[in-house]
Order: sequence, then structure tokens, then C-alpha cells
Amino acid sequence: MRAGLGFERRLSILRRSAVVLIAFFVFVSRNDGASLLGHEIVPGHTADIQFPVDEYFQNYAAEGGNPKPTTGRMVFTAPKNFDPSRAWPILIVTSTTDANRTSPMDAKWYEQPATREGWIVLATDATIHPQHDSTPWRLAMTAAALEDIRREWPQSARWPIAFAGFSGGAKRSCVLAAMLAKTGTIRICGIFLGGINEDRLTPAYNEFKPPPDFLNTPIWISAGLSDPRARLAKHEAVQLSIKRAGFKQIQLGIYPGGHELNPAEVTRALRWFREVGKF
Repeated sequence: MRAGLGFERRLSILRRSAVVLIAFFVFVSRNDGASLLGHEIVPGHTADIQFPVDEYFQNYAAEGGNPKPTTGRMVFTAPKNFDPSRAWPILIVTSTTDANRTSPMDAKWYEQPATREGWIVLATDATIHPQHDSTPWRLAMTAAALEDIRREWPQSARWPIAFAGFSGGAKRSCVLAAMLAKTGTIRICGIFLGGINEDRLTPAYNEFKPPPDFLNTPIWISAGLSDPRARLAKHEAVQLSIKRAGFKQIQLGIYPGGHELNPAEVTRALRWFREVGKF
């Protein structure tokens, strides 16, 4: 994942979005509602949006022999009363690679509990399939989508962002969070890890070396009491490993269920992220 370090340079463009805040004032002076990349954003509904991918992100996604994706896809679900002139937390959903799943497929699991709590749900992919569903591929699509959102809504650069995934998606969320935290361009307010049986956050932290404040990120580990693939003991081991790495705020939520996402756990986690982050 050596190329992840290049994001620190390339994503510095996201920092510069603050200098174009005049676009924000132009936006809120309009009375024709919210739109994103030419798509109407209806509060309480999901928009399936295609977006252009900059050449840099195309090249990054293509590492390891993948094709260059020129167009991305984002599934964007807005909470009720959504108004982009206000601040909204964003939940970025990442799926496992098993069974050819994509993040937009998993987004629907989070939409109801997240939007009820006033969160945007965002999941990304390309409009073509990769040869290898790699971390650079996933990261490039996520970063390209965030950049396009910030071009249209510069104020969104200050919105809190949490990462969420289940099983293999939880493991990959650990890596994406650490890599994007290293750039210093996003405000990470939490990481939700469901059905996880191995600590991937500590290795990602050690490899990418995000700022020390990353250790203050609230981590919610969600364990099904009867999960045969990620047993409770595995979740407890992940919790202990993350704690030993220096992460200071970790919660282990346990629910009566198997290897499946529990919506009530998502609600509890997002409420806790707000409480800790005071937003």
C-alpha cells in the first residue's frame, strides 16, 4: 500500500476548499433546493449519482493491474430536513469483498438507523468492475467522491465523517480511516466495526502513521452473541488489541444475533459518536 502515501500530497486540494467559501454563500442564497452533481437531493431519500473521477484517482485505482475508472458511482442518502447550508455528519459505508459485494449494496443496511439520527449515508464504487477489488481501488473512489462533493458544497469540508463496515468491510474501514486520517483533510468522528474477527486498525495505524489525535477516535465494536464466523471472544480480542495500540475510546456492543448487522447497534454507535464529538 505504498501509494497510499501519495494521498497526502494529492488530497491537499481538499484543504484548499476553504478558500472558495464564497460558493457557499452563493449556494444558500438560492431558493431552488439542494442539488449535487446535477441530481436533486430529496431529504429522506437516496440519490444514485455518477461522478467524474480525476486522472490522479484513476491512476491510483489502477494500481496492481486494474482498469482506470473514469466515472464513479455514489449512493447518497440524505436525512430528513437535509439542508447543505447546515453541518451534517457523514457515514461512509464500506463492504466486504466476499461474494462480489460492493459498498452501495451494503449502504441500505445503514440508511434507516443513520438517517433517523441525522446522518448522511455515503457509499461509493466505480461504474466498471476491477480486476482486483483492492484497497487503492476503494480508497480512490471514496476520495474522488468526497472531492466532488466538496467542490459543490465547500462547507462540507468541515462535516464530521465516520466509517462503517461489517465483517470484511469492517477490516477495510480500518485501513481507509487510517489512510485518510493521515492526509489531515477530513474530520474523523468514529469507526463502526461489526462482525470483525481480526484487528486491522492497529496495523493500519502503524503503517500509515496518522496524526496522534487519531488515537482519540471513538471505536464501536459490534458483536453478535451467536455469530459463528466472528465469535464474541474474537471481538473481545480485537478490542484488547486496539486498546493496547493506544486507542482511548472503545465500546463493545453485544446483541442477540448472528453474523448480520444489527440496526440498533448502528443507532447506539452513532449517538455515542455525537456524544463524544459534541456535534
